[in-house]
Amino acid sequence: MTTIDIQPPVRYKEVTDRNGRNYRIGETDRDIMGRPRWTMVLFPWIGMMGISSSEYAFTSAEDTLHTAHMWNSGHIFWLMGVWVFFQAAVAFPAGQLRESGRLPARNAMMLGALGTLLGYVSLAYAPHVLVAYLGFGMFSGIGAGLVYATSVNMVGKWYPERKGGKTGLVNGGFAYGSVPFVFLFASYMDLSNYQGVLVSVGVICCLAVAIAGWFFKDPPKNWWPAHVDPLKVSEDPRIVRALEKNPPAVKQYTPREAARTPVLWMMWFCLLCTAGINIFGIAFQVPFGKDMGFAGGIVATAMSLKAIVNGTGRGVIGWISDRYGRRSTLVIVCIVLGSAQFGVLISGSMGSMPFFLFCSMVSGFGGGAIFPLFAAMTADYFGENNNASNYGMVYSSKLISGLVGSGMGAVVVSVWDYEGAFVLAGSIGLASAVLALFLRAPERPRAGRVPADRQIIGEAM
Repeated sequence: MTTIDIQPPVRYKEVTDRNGRNYRIGETDRDIMGRPRWTMVLFPWIGMMGISSSEYAFTSAEDTLHTAHMWNSGHIFWLMGVWVFFQAAVAFPAGQLRESGRLPARNAMMLGALGTLLGYVSLAYAPHVLVAYLGFGMFSGIGAGLVYATSVNMVGKWYPERKGGKTGLVNGGFAYGSVPFVFLFASYMDLSNYQGVLVSVGVICCLAVAIAGWFFKDPPKNWWPAHVDPLKVSEDPRIVRALEKNPPAVKQYTPREAARTPVLWMMWFCLLCTAGINIFGIAFQVPFGKDMGFAGGIVATAMSLKAIVNGTGRGVIGWISDRYGRRSTLVIVCIVLGSAQFGVLISGSMGSMPFFLFCSMVSGFGGGAIFPLFAAMTADYFGENNNASNYGMVYSSKLISGLVGSGMGAVVVSVWDYEGAFVLAGSIGLASAVLALFLRAPERPRAGRVPADRQIIGEAM
């Protein structure tokens, strides 16, 4: 006789705090998916690395693509702008589909993997630049947007009590995953091998995204880790500090409710400005360095250092924001990002290679740090349940910042030269710091949280 071991259902309870926010507690990460929740930091991190080369290494392939396909520099920069446009455009609709259950996380990642592969194949074999706009700009951009939105928001759902550092770590994969490809495109790829190199990179990145995405799983709505009581003060000083500096949202805002708050659109505009500066630096640091007389290897090194610090900064700044607060950290980051643009300009004009490398790293740090800050801040202000959609609205500012930072950046450089462009970028960064001072969570009461008097007991099958 065969016996069937039927596991008893896991009991959970839903508690409600004084603001009416619900928390589902009692289930552990292993109860829900059979493995620890840190794996939902690891796999999203791998997925983000798989799409990073499309943005951060693309301009390193400019010379080869220009010669191989006879595309002018304007096409190269606008290709990147179109990629960023679609990468940002898909964030909100993908969030809506994800939260409605019509697009499971695993499916979103598989579509992202396919888009990544199509992008590199189109760069390798496009008979006309329009094919590259379609394959790389549109399909790869959409694929990257699906991976980005799914990965970043997944972490916030699994770490609602201390999301800054984890979100920053995963977000960092979007930058330093590109480092080997920067050197590959700048130093190895040429007219004799570019098709094979591009297709191989596409296959590698596609597999990384697909394998990581296979393990994605969402927690239940309102889930809260079993070892952290949301209605009492934790004994873990790290959690106490994180929740004190970044209290949970007073309720789970729907996208419609979030859109009615002025702070969401202030965040949208602040991200528009800072992301535009970041993309401008990615697009123009390499050609600026070459025009200033630095050797190609030095410029590639500067770009790689920028990507490394950009990625590392995302994780570090997330940890810092857990300790000192998201808004205060954002103000400092905006100041650093704006000041670095002046530094890059001055170092290039002086011909100082060490100063150029240093300013490039500082710019990379500031440009990368803004994204995990806004991702975590959106969950702090509007809750985790609809964070994919709510952050999608904030992140949609990159629709414009990508075109402004890359495409319009080329126009500004042609009219005002690099000096005018970098001065403008630096000034916008400093102005963003002033705007960040006014960001405040909507409806947050002054009093601290107190235990609720409502508890609902349930079972998780």
